[in-house]
Amino acid sequence: MAVTAQMVKELRERTGAGMLDCKKALQATEGDMEKAIDFLREKGMASAAKKADRVAAEGTTYILTQGNEAVILEVNSETDFVAKNEGFQVLVKELAEHILTNKPASVEEVNAQTMANGATVESYVNAAIAKIGEKISLRRFEIKSKGDNDAFGAYLHMGGRIGVLTVLEGTADDAAAKDVSMHIAALNPKYVSRDEVSAEEIERERQVLTTQALNEGKPENIVAKMVEGRLSKYFQDVCVNDQAFVKDPDQKVKAFVESKGGKIREFVRYEVGEGIEKRVDNFAEEVMNQVKGN
Repeated sequence: MAVTAQMVKELRERTGAGMLDCKKALQATEGDMEKAIDFLREKGMASAAKKADRVAAEGTTYILTQGNEAVILEVNSETDFVAKNEGFQVLVKELAEHILTNKPASVEEVNAQTMANGATVESYVNAAIAKIGEKISLRRFEIKSKGDNDAFGAYLHMGGRIGVLTVLEGTADDAAAKDVSMHIAALNPKYVSRDEVSAEEIERERQVLTTQALNEGKPENIVAKMVEGRLSKYFQDVCVNDQAFVKDPDQKVKAFVESKGGKIREFVRYEVGEGIEKRVDNFAEEVMNQVKGN
């Protein structure tokens, strides 16, 4: 029996297994859907489906540097306990190595790629889910490159709760680059410099500050001057170059980097679970629903 794309899609939806694994299962069972499900269950590839609707907002960030290339990634799990599991940590390292070697453009592309062990990334992660017992997912990653005279600053805070990868241009001082990454981990800027802040964002902030000043009863003839002063403070909050360096508050970060002969080209800051809505289970409500038969 010919295996169609629709059959593969249905099997994937019912089991949570990877597309290639679903196709192989259908081929091995001559298109019999129920037998294909059993085939995947027997190989431990279908158990991930039961965990597909769970919220994975814990986990870790990880950074791997190799020569002039580096990757930062976030891999999520359901609990912080599993994030400390040795098997989970090995999986994260292997994912980083695979990404840096193969340089995929997206998470979807990563999941469809074949690893050195012959399994697709998706099926390999599903196997880890079956073994560890929690939903695990590669959430995001970024690959960065540098020149021979540049530096990577790789810093993991709280065992990977926050990860920062910074690229300094014009200096090979790795220690300085790491200091900048530590600063970024602590103060969480959004941009390197004011040039990166869009005109729309600046105008929106100017309008907010103007309204605030007028609501405070400030005279209109001095509001504009006040707003520009407060806008400068806003840039200090969002631009790392304008911030006071955490290790030496008497100088700006930009001045610190320039004293090492370089400048900040770019940075990536990941914090585990940021932007993910964590589910809060109400145990009493859950018990009551079971009593009522809901």
